[in-house]
Amino acid sequence: MGRVLDRDELLAECRRWKEGSQKTVFTNGCYDLLHPGHIRLLERARSLGDRLIVAINSDSSVRGLKGPSRPIIRQHERAELLASLEAVDAVTIFDEETPCDLLSLLLPDVLVKGADWSHWIAGREIVEAAGGQVLALPLEPDFSTTGIVETVLEQQR
Repeated sequence: MGRVLDRDELLAECRRWKEGSQKTVFTNGCYDLLHPGHIRLLERARSLGDRLIVAINSDSSVRGLKGPSRPIIRQHERAELLASLEAVDAVTIFDEETPCDLLSLLLPDVLVKGADWSHWIAGREIVEAAGGQVLALPLEPDFSTTGIVETVLEQQR
């Protein structure tokens, strides 16, 4: 199980991991309603290295990306849920539009996103310039937070 860390704590932890020759994997997203697709993607991401860092969009960032009705779950609760997963070593919250500032600080060995973002993975150039690898992993079919929200709303009508 991981911990929820602020940026400075996460940077210090990453330095310790790198000093111990541990391979770090980074992924990011809203993770508004945690579902099996998220879990499976995180487990696959974790299998690519020794440590998995998950950066989540802050509440205000999610609103900017998804609209005023989101997020459904507040940032600190989303972070706690993710940190409770065995595959996750650290969770942090970022308020910027992309995690590029965070990636520039951490320089993970592997940056992972779901295949729905294969057309544009924020931070690709940062990670690759530092010698890291960028991967777009396949998504689990039939799982999406937006789809879950739409199903719930349909059932309420």
